[in-house]
Amino acid sequence: MLPGESPTESKGQPGLVSAALSGLCPRCGAKTLFEAPAQLADECGNCGLAIVSLVRGGRFVGVVTMLLALALILAALCVDEWLRPPLWASLLFWGPVTVGGVIFALRFYKTMWIYHQYEESQQQ
Repeated sequence: MLPGESPTESKGQPGLVSAALSGLCPRCGAKTLFEAPAQLADECGNCGLAIVSLVRGGRFVGVVTMLLALALILAALCVDEWLRPPLWASLLFWGPVTVGGVIFALRFYKTMWIYHQYEESQQQ
């Protein structure tokens, strides 16, 4: 991949969902975008891209989390109404689904925002 080319623009590179799940750097495609499940790294360990400088303005993480919480609450109410599972079964199911859903949503949103900011910075 050429410098300045994002993985979404290069032939054979994964799409945004794959980049979010794998934590791919927008510049080099290395798996260095996240240092924790939903925490962005300060910089890419492979190419040195300063990821912190690209984060500016992405303050809608709370909105994403609240929308996901609303969808999960509605889904839980529907499942409870239709199936009437015992409380322990609901906790066993919805606990991991909630944690996994929040981590995926945050990774997807942050990756989308970083890729957008990176492409915008390359056009200037």
